[in-house]
Amino acid sequence: MFDPIEVRELLIGAARAGNALTYSQMLRLLGYRFTRPKMRALCKVLDSIDQDGRVAGEPDLAVLVVRQSDGLPGQGWFVARSHLAETMKGTWPLDWEGADAKAYVKLHQEQAFEYWRER
Repeated sequence: MFDPIEVRELLIGAARAGNALTYSQMLRLLGYRFTRPKMRALCKVLDSIDQDGRVAGEPDLAVLVVRQSDGLPGQGWFVARSHLAETMKGTWPLDWEGADAKAYVKLHQEQAFEYWRER
């Protein structure tokens, strides 16, 4: 449904601009209106982009796609990275919402912004 190369290029553009995108904005850029099934399909592509990026030594890009309501990625973004919790003691949020989650997301967004501005 979604071309991972197109999604990745949109995310890199957002990172270079220092912007996060809501799920609705991202889907609109891809030519779709927001629906839950489309969002779930997009999330699968985002996860695969991040997995490939980690292998290449790149920071996460999926962290740039957030809910409009609170500016955080969905719960699935945190769950997909839960295997990293042990290596991130002190920074891993105890919940997927709230101040700790926002600080954690901001850290990862800033890493993406910095990395892609330099390339």
